[in-house]
Amino acid sequence: MAQPARQRSTAPPPLDPNAIRRAYRLERAKRRHRDEQARARRMAGLRFATVLLLLLVLSVLLSLTIWEEVERLFGL
Repeated sequence: MAQPARQRSTAPPPLDPNAIRRAYRLERAKRRHRDEQARARRMAGLRFATVLLLLLVLSVLLSLTIWEEVERLFGL
């Protein structure tokens, strides 16, 4: 035998009073993480450029030192 259809409740579903606060906190955490990641990428690029420049300067100094020694040894 068929059952009668259930009646829908007209009352709104219960709302969590802290849901909005949690959602804002989650979005702020996401934004903070995104900003920290962007800052970390910028700093990594700056570190890379600094190390590259330092290696370039050291290689030029080493080349000049070797050139001077070759000139001194062979009387060029």
